[in-house]
Amino acid sequence: MKAYVFPGQGAQSPGMGSDLYAGQKALFDQANDILGFNLSDIMFNGSMEDLTQTKVTQPAVFLHSIAKAASLGDSFQPDMVAGHSLGEFSALVAAKALTFEDALTLVSQRAIAMQSACELQPSTMAAIIGLDNDVVEGICEQTAGIVVPANYNSPGQLVISGDLAAIETACEAAKQAGARRALILPVGGAFHSPLMQPAGLILAAAVDKVTITKPICPIYQNVAAAAVTDLDAIRDNLKAQLTGSVNWSQSIRAMVSDGATSFTEVGPGRALQGMIRKISPGMEASSA
Repeated sequence: MKAYVFPGQGAQSPGMGSDLYAGQKALFDQANDILGFNLSDIMFNGSMEDLTQTKVTQPAVFLHSIAKAASLGDSFQPDMVAGHSLGEFSALVAAKALTFEDALTLVSQRAIAMQSACELQPSTMAAIIGLDNDVVEGICEQTAGIVVPANYNSPGQLVISGDLAAIETACEAAKQAGARRALILPVGGAFHSPLMQPAGLILAAAVDKVTITKPICPIYQNVAAAAVTDLDAIRDNLKAQLTGSVNWSQSIRAMVSDGATSFTEVGPGRALQGMIRKISPGMEASSA
C-alpha cells in the first residue's frame, strides 16, 4: 500500500517551486489571487528571511506540496496519507477531503492567528535528543509553568513547547537526565501547546465554515494517530491540531501496521523520510 506524507513548516527554501511553475501555473496564480499577494514571486525569488515570515511560510510549503502532487498526474494514487502539522492540510487536499481553495484559506488564517498568539507571551520550542519519551514527558510534568510534548518526531527525538522560562528549565533537566542535546529552536512561539489556544479558537471557527467531503483514502491525523475517514472526526481533529501534539511516530507506526509498504514525501525538503526510517527501520521512504 502506498502512503504519501506531507511536510510542515521548516521545509521552506529559496527558489522552492520554481521547477513546478510551468506545469502548474494555474495553481500558483490561483494561490496568489486567494492570498492577495504574490506568493509565487516570494517562493521563486525571495530570500530565506522573506520565506520565514509566518504568513508566507505556511502557504508556501502547502502550495509547493499540492503543486508537486498535481505534477504526478495519474501516478498519484494514495492508499493512505498523513501530514506533519501544517502538512495535514496538504494531506486533506490530496485525499480530496478539502478543496485547494478552502485549505489555502485555512492555512493563511492559521498562519496569521499563530503569529498573533506568539505575540501574546514569550514562548518557544526545544528539541530533546536522546531520551525516551516517558522521561521527557515526566520532565514536562514536573516543570513549573507551561511545557508540553509537542512533536513526537522519531524515537529519541521529542520536541517540547511552552513558555520561555519553562522551556529553559526543562532543557536543563533533560541534559541532567542524559539527553544528548536539548536545543531551543528558532521558532516564534509555542506551537502545539495550550499557548496556541487563541489561535486554535480562530482556526476552529474557520474550520466550521468549510465543507469536508469523504476522503478517497484514510487520513492519519496528528492528534488521532490512526486512520480517519469520518467527516465529523476529521473536522474535530483539525480543530484540535494547534493545541494538540503532533503524534508523528505513532501515526507512521499505525500506517505500517495497517499495511503501508512505501512512503513518498510530497513537498519541499526530506525531513520526513529521515524520521520514517528511524521510526520503521528498513521501510522504503523517498521523495516524489
